[in-house]
Order: sequence, then C-alpha cells, then structure tokens
Amino acid sequence: MSETKQCAIALGSNLGDSQDILTAALQVLAATPGIAVQKVSSWYRTKPVGGIPQPDYLNSCALLQVQILPQQLLKTLLAVEAKFGRVRKERWGARSIDLDLLLYEDLILDIPQLQLPHPHMNERAFVLVPLAEIAPNWIEPVSGLAIAQLVQAVNCSGVIKI
Repeated sequence: MSETKQCAIALGSNLGDSQDILTAALQVLAATPGIAVQKVSSWYRTKPVGGIPQPDYLNSCALLQVQILPQQLLKTLLAVEAKFGRVRKERWGARSIDLDLLLYEDLILDIPQLQLPHPHMNERAFVLVPLAEIAPNWIEPVSGLAIAQLVQAVNCSGVIKI
C-alpha cells in the first residue's frame, strides 16, 4: 500500500515518567517505516476512569500519515506499548502506556480485533480535548459531527492542559 492515509491516535500513561514514555513512543512511531507523525497535541492531566484508585493520567493525541493498513497500524501500536512495558492485567487499570487508534481517514470498521472509529472516543473528554486541539474539523464518520462539535457534548472539567 503506497497511498497515504491520515489517522488519529490517543496516548495515555499514569505509571513511570509518563511524559518521557509517551514522547519516546512517538519517536519510535516516527522512526517506523510507513508512519509519519504529523502533529501532536499539548499534554493534558486527567482523572482516571473506571473507578479503580490510581494516579492521574497524562494524555495527548497525535495525527499520523501512514502507508499501512489499519490492522497493521494496530499491531504496531501494540508492539510499541509492549516495548514500553505495557502489561494488560485489569480493565481500566493503571498503565505505563496506552496507544489507541481513534480514526483512520473516514473508515468505519467493526472486526473482532479493531473497531473504527474507536467505540468510546465520543464519550471521553481526555480523548476529545487533545484531538480537538489538533483536528477540530475532522468529521467523525459515525456521528457525522466534527471533533469540535463532539467535544462540546462532554464534561471537560477534569482535563487540564499542562
């Protein structure tokens, strides 16, 4: 595949030196053939979701230009998570790194290993606030609404730009 596609990913961490981990992960992605990091949002401090006591998160979003299919991009994101010590023990648990594929152009995909757009992104201020910073006019293909419109529908009070 040589055609370039635009994608959006979310980054999060609340274990270890989160900013260093996420910055290093972006560098690994940028050095990966078929992936170019185009734009990265500011960093945001956010409260954890899911009710498990844990430290606050550091979150960001990034826009990528890719020449790989979404399933291959997901595998790459999971490999980068593993490289930085991600262990999947409990749902909603603390983590050194979390990389989520949010959007791949305007593709709507629902297969066992990957749903696009990300099925929970429209409910999550910690995703929508940084994404709206770098891609306010991107149309989320299921709702047909721009990211700037979606962010207005969620409570953003716990998302603090740092």
